[in-house]
Amino acid sequence: MDAPLEALLAEFEVTVSVLEADAGFTGGAYVRSDGSLLFVRPAGRPDVEWELTARAMLGAALRVPLPPLPEPYRLTEL
Repeated sequence: MDAPLEALLAEFEVTVSVLEADAGFTGGAYVRSDGSLLFVRPAGRPDVEWELTARAMLGAALRVPLPPLPEPYRLTEL
């Protein structure tokens, strides 16, 4: 999980879709029926925030233990 984010996303064949979203939305992940991953990146958010959010979502999807996210961020599974 220390590799550059783009390399991690490519290695696990994560599709990233960018869309306009409310200010409180920092990203989302969807596991497709075939097991592949789709990440949603909100347009206009800081790169550092995406780096943090995407790594946390990937770690959760792969069941890799990671340290907790800093406040005010959190992952919610639906």
